[in-house]
Amino acid sequence: MADYRPNIIFYFTDQQRADTCGCYGQKLDITPRLDQLAGEGVRFEWAFSPQPVCGPCRALFQTGKYPTETGCFRNNVMLPANVKTLGSYMEEAGYETAYIGKWHLASDGELEKKPTIDHTITAIPKELRGGYTGFWRAADVLEFTSHGYDGYVFDENNNRIDFKGYRADCITDLALDFFDQYDRQKPFFMTISHIEPHHQNDHKHYEGPAGSKEKYANYEAPADLAALGGDYREEYPDYLGACASLDKNLGRLIDRLKQEGLYENTVIIFGADHGSHFRTRNRDGHLNGYDDYKRSGHDAALRVPLVIAGGPFKGGRVEKQIVSTASLPKTILALAGVNVGDAMIGENLIDVVEGNTPDRINEAFAQISESRCGRCIRTPEFLYAVYAPGVNGGAAAAADVYADDYLYDLKADPVQLNNVVADPAYAEAKAMLRDHLLNWIKRAEGAVPTITN
Repeated sequence: MADYRPNIIFYFTDQQRADTCGCYGQKLDITPRLDQLAGEGVRFEWAFSPQPVCGPCRALFQTGKYPTETGCFRNNVMLPANVKTLGSYMEEAGYETAYIGKWHLASDGELEKKPTIDHTITAIPKELRGGYTGFWRAADVLEFTSHGYDGYVFDENNNRIDFKGYRADCITDLALDFFDQYDRQKPFFMTISHIEPHHQNDHKHYEGPAGSKEKYANYEAPADLAALGGDYREEYPDYLGACASLDKNLGRLIDRLKQEGLYENTVIIFGADHGSHFRTRNRDGHLNGYDDYKRSGHDAALRVPLVIAGGPFKGGRVEKQIVSTASLPKTILALAGVNVGDAMIGENLIDVVEGNTPDRINEAFAQISESRCGRCIRTPEFLYAVYAPGVNGGAAAAADVYADDYLYDLKADPVQLNNVVADPAYAEAKAMLRDHLLNWIKRAEGAVPTITN
């Protein structure tokens, strides 16, 4: 007998700012299908990444644990074998799994710093796939097996699959192939992990579909980029083009679900690992050699789109409480009928949208690595961040001593341009935020560091 628990799709993008989406204020027609999905489900107005680096955030998505606990606090740290993963939980719960796209959790060392695509990259061994044993079309570091156009991934039997065309289209083609072999005896859990709109590392550019520079030339720059510059003037049209392609492909997925008669019993989660500040932040000496688009606590890097539609996420609602995407693994499992309790961090977002969290803390906490060893909290009124002086954020996951990095008064300065961390007028607010941040660090890491001015 068929199982009628909801199918679940986690469709997530890489380095996508929330303000690329129409439902978050983008004026160009970039995301009509996501906007429509938001009109059916729940849009989280203030969703923040818990770690604005690709590998650590993905490790959190797969384990429901902070990167400091798993050891995956920077890129190119392999997912530990002794941590139970989302894939394992879902398969134990009777779900058929499918994973398509970028994995980024099976490599140790300096792979990401290779200057060009390495065509000797091999498939991810089964024991390094985080518990996923089903449909598999992935590469560990997809930006080194592909460009914006053309590349390859590997299937569950380690066969190489070459593709020709715009990468987001081809990754979606591979995802749609799943439905050709899905027998419907189990509900499915599918992850589509796109690399777009992430810049192409070896080309050092964002790569939208051909013609993006012309098609999206008449954009309105986000206020932080307009004020700070960076490289957005050259890169933003291609970035928007990549985001538009992701939306078109979301639409293709939705259309296929409807064609298969699966849409009404499928929950779709659209999110991103982190955003992009277009080299406008982290210009203060903490970078440790990283050429930076992320690795910052500013909204440009931490605030991401999050739309969930289907099941209990319905009605075209806008949830205005602050949430962290650290809650996604626990929420996915809750949708599958699995209560992991304290085995995973975060909260069940079903409880948030249904109003079952009367004592919740309306804040988001993030760990920052690589550019610095840092921590921050985001409240409705403030963003407060600290860093560890003299500590290499690519070598150390945490520190015993932190110092003030920045503080922004979001009511007076929503664009986060005026750092008031040393302003005596904010001494009381800073003391309160410091206490809150230390409480977050203690809960997340079991540590009680010192924070200095």
